[in-house]
Amino acid sequence: MRLTLLTLLTMIAFAANSVLNRLALMDAGMGPAAFAAIRLAAGAGVLAALVWVRGGGVRPVLRPRLKDAIGPLSLALYVLGFSFAYVSLPAGVGALLLFGGVQVTMFAGAIILREEVPLQRWLGAGLAFSGLVWLLWPGASASLPLAGGVLMAAAALGWGIYSLLGRGATDALGATAMNFLLAMPLALLVFVILPDRITAWGAVLAGLSGGVTSGLGYALWYRILPQLGATKAAVAQLSVPVIAMAGGIAFLDETVSMRIIVASLLVLGGVAVSMRR
Repeated sequence: MRLTLLTLLTMIAFAANSVLNRLALMDAGMGPAAFAAIRLAAGAGVLAALVWVRGGGVRPVLRPRLKDAIGPLSLALYVLGFSFAYVSLPAGVGALLLFGGVQVTMFAGAIILREEVPLQRWLGAGLAFSGLVWLLWPGASASLPLAGGVLMAAAALGWGIYSLLGRGATDALGATAMNFLLAMPLALLVFVILPDRITAWGAVLAGLSGGVTSGLGYALWYRILPQLGATKAAVAQLSVPVIAMAGGIAFLDETVSMRIIVASLLVLGGVAVSMRR
């Protein structure tokens, strides 16, 4: 039960990132490069402070091994791809591409790493993914922007790899802080090359996304990933678009329909089947 509640809290944090990003780009007039840079900077600051308060200092964070570069690179790929993709993609299609791609990436990683995937988990994943497709795809426009699709697919690859790496994390807070600190210069470099608009309200939303729902949320994610495994974690994340849609209804004045209700039950039912022992 504790693991289930922590997983639910993490999925809520992930969904909040989608809502905050959409609010910043669509309502606050924030640029995607600026949002990504502030998001990673805020997360790095909060996490480094927590590591320092914990008593371990920040030296282990700032002196990574060569193989630890994969984490920051995959995190930067996800954050930048995510921010830029939502400039041209409808929210529903973007969520479908992101979490569908994450599921494929993590299931492929589990097979490569020889993690056992029982039939029940395959069935649950199929049920959840079918509900997600039915919920999001019919409402999309006939033509999918190529640039947005490629960017969101890259974000899905980055987040899938980042989540796979978290399965072996022994220090969730320290590893997440290190990843944010090393990914931040990449986002700042992109902002220098492609400068865009910064607004006061957009910066607040980016800081909240980086410091709370990303920084603390991702540290919690790394904490529970070793207990979940790759395929359970992949299926659990399929609940994020449903939660994000509920957030859109609450904060963005989006409407609810019977299709949304039924598809949400399919997704959450599939997640429940996969997570059940």
